[in-house]
Amino acid sequence: MERGEEITLAPAMLIVNPVSGTRDKSAIPEIVREILGDLPLEVRFTASPDDASRFAGEAVREGFGTVVTAGGDGTVSDVASVLRGTSVSLSIIPCGSGNGLARALGIPPDFSAAAKLIKSGRIVACDNGLVNGYPFFCTCGVGFDAEVSRRFAAEKRRGRLSYIKNALLDYLRYSPQPYAISVGGRVITETAFLIAVCNASQYGNNAYIAPRASLRDGLLDVTVVHTGSLIHTALAGVELFTGHLDRNTLIDTFRVSAATISRLKDGGAHIDGEPVSLGRRLEIGIEAANLRVYVPSEVPEFKPIISPLRSMAADIVSDLRFMLGLK
Repeated sequence: MERGEEITLAPAMLIVNPVSGTRDKSAIPEIVREILGDLPLEVRFTASPDDASRFAGEAVREGFGTVVTAGGDGTVSDVASVLRGTSVSLSIIPCGSGNGLARALGIPPDFSAAAKLIKSGRIVACDNGLVNGYPFFCTCGVGFDAEVSRRFAAEKRRGRLSYIKNALLDYLRYSPQPYAISVGGRVITETAFLIAVCNASQYGNNAYIAPRASLRDGLLDVTVVHTGSLIHTALAGVELFTGHLDRNTLIDTFRVSAATISRLKDGGAHIDGEPVSLGRRLEIGIEAANLRVYVPSEVPEFKPIISPLRSMAADIVSDLRFMLGLK
């Protein structure tokens, strides 16, 4: 395993999205200050959708060495989009409903444990994907998952139960759509339930849409999900959360550095779980080793069933610590 860079503490900006997820984040500034000691820490709280990216831009221009981001995947993606291609490193304190990028990088769900990586972890260079010129860090997609993202974004109350409810409602009424995927000079025509383009292995919430995807291989994993019988679909749902989805007969997967996805109409799309409109033609690409991120010194190799169970156990411990008021 490549070790990554050794950590040298640097002045940091902390960007907190106070409405992400369901946990109180008021203790996070104190946690980060304790880690940095006498080094400067500037704390910013977002109040509008553009604040996270604007604050990150100011951090780059003002010479901060680290941006600590406390929020969900949308906030993390906004900050990472600005930091990519710069020397500023990203620290993630996962506070959202899914926390897909943090989970894929092995970052713990506990606020204190995640923050401590800016002192005890290592810095690695991660890839980011591109769709029609827009960066993404976990996944972008069209079809069923885009519809779920659209409905979930309109919910007043976030969380795992809300996400599952929307997924079940949309599954009952969603119809597969025709797509043409152009890769390496050949065109593949598919009628698909969804197409997910994955830089990371999961959407979040331990839903492994591309179990073998790597954030550091310079490639994107394209997962095409077809429809089948109720039994086969139910099995795919189970395998999504156990890390075995790539073995399912309803799934086609391939690895690319560039591709084009065409469809008959703009049926919506998502970038890192946020609903967007990308038109009928999606140009897919990748920027390799483009984002510096703090990660644990050691991350266990992914193993189906075992890794999801390990992550679920970490979630439970973190939730208990939060309820008990422990840092």
